Amino acid sequence: MLKTILLVIVVILLIAVIGVVAFAATRPDSFRVERATTIKAAPERIFARINDFKAWPQWSPYETKDPDMQRQLSGTAAGQGSIYEWNGDKNVGQGRMEILESSAPGKVVIKLDFLKPFAAHNTATFTLVPQGDATQVTWAMDGPSTFLTKVMGVFFNIDKMVGTDFEAGLANLKRVTEQN
Repeated sequence: MLKTILLVIVVILLIAVIGVVAFAATRPDSFRVERATTIKAAPERIFARINDFKAWPQWSPYETKDPDMQRQLSGTAAGQGSIYEWNGDKNVGQGRMEILESSAPGKVVIKLDFLKPFAAHNTATFTLVPQGDATQVTWAMDGPSTFLTKVMGVFFNIDKMVGTDFEAGLANLKRVTEQN
């Protein structure tokens, strides 16, 4: 009887694993997370805070997740060629950002490479569009969905996880820009 129960459990688990793998295989080959806000400031003021990695501690939500995170800036002082590398705890992992495109005052494109806890290679884009005395700021991240990412996506909502951070970062950017 015990063998029969164990066999039934194994079969059910196997069917569940096959179901998850089959469902994951139907997921898209890429992803996009995007959030936007309106900031009462000229695009030039906002652009300066995004285009210079030295200004990111003022607003980036990732700066406070690990107070002991090690950071290294290199490359150009700001704009295209500027590099930000970090190494932190499980909350931030390890990675590297490089500004690939800097089109003042409307767009910053960043190559975003996560090294730990797992490798991922994405693109982050900030777009700034004037709207009267304000600016609409959009923060987006695009990347490929590997099979492992697709399986993780069955259990974790990347749009919600990353989107929540983007919302916090945009709120911080709005606060520090509108205050100063």
